[in-house]
Amino acid sequence: MHTITETNYNFPGQQQVYKGKVREVYTLQDDLLVMIATDRLSAFDVVMPKGIPYKGQILNQIATKMMHDTQDLVPNWLLATPDPNVAVGKKCEPFKVEMVIRGYLAGHAAREYKEGKRTLCGVQMPEGMQENDKFPEPIITPATKAEMGDHDEDISKEDIISKNIVSAEDYAVLEEYTQKLFARGSEIAKERGLILVDTKYEFGKDKEGNILLIDEIHTPDSSRYFYAEGYEERQKKGEQQKQLSKEFVRQWLIAEGFQGKPGQKVPQMSDDYIGTVSDRYIELFEHITDSAFKKSETENIELRIEENVLNWLKNR
Repeated sequence: MHTITETNYNFPGQQQVYKGKVREVYTLQDDLLVMIATDRLSAFDVVMPKGIPYKGQILNQIATKMMHDTQDLVPNWLLATPDPNVAVGKKCEPFKVEMVIRGYLAGHAAREYKEGKRTLCGVQMPEGMQENDKFPEPIITPATKAEMGDHDEDISKEDIISKNIVSAEDYAVLEEYTQKLFARGSEIAKERGLILVDTKYEFGKDKEGNILLIDEIHTPDSSRYFYAEGYEERQKKGEQQKQLSKEFVRQWLIAEGFQGKPGQKVPQMSDDYIGTVSDRYIELFEHITDSAFKKSETENIELRIEENVLNWLKNR
């Protein structure tokens, strides 16, 4: 099982490299970014020791499709995808917040709710909800953007503006774009027999001052999906929902005694378990995109990526 968990390229006109939890971003001359989706797996803001086969390709190809499917609503950074693991786009100055939007009481919000909290990021949550219930209206619960290895932290809209992390004017645009993207993502999911439960969006400003959607969108790393079929019945019975997201990895880690807290040791994933995680990501790709997944050649994945990027740069 060949995976790519780290890159060390030196592209023409390269100025700097940023390594996030999953993606590695190369800044080139002419305000170009080359974003490589690795096979690293992050959960509880911790990068797991081993890569997941085809995960980078899956994330990149879902994000690319979703960027195309939403560009009529919100402008984005994407220019080309010269390789299954690579997206090339406009350099932007990222906002230091992630715009998390939740249509259902699930994941982090549900864990907070179980602890008796009814306010999340300054947003009031109704009383009397059970896990995975639908909110009356989607709620936006932002988080500060963490560096690799650090935890994202909940923050309110009011704090974002008062601390000058984002101006009130720009934040209004981020909110509008977030709501539009979530509505479109929910429509797309419904067509595929899925429910878009929650997701996050990241935005930046290009050199002209335009706010663009950046990074990924509606992938299993940034989003949570339920199967629509049987949702109501499972809720009535108080059963767990059938999910398409990396929540199953989080649940496995919790069962192994790990939640990213200080002093906890990351459990080792066996090759067999890693294989099942890869299979689940492929399943998710096929459901979200309504198309068969085509595995790319991975024997020489580092060389393949380098050759495809160099060829695109040469011919652009």
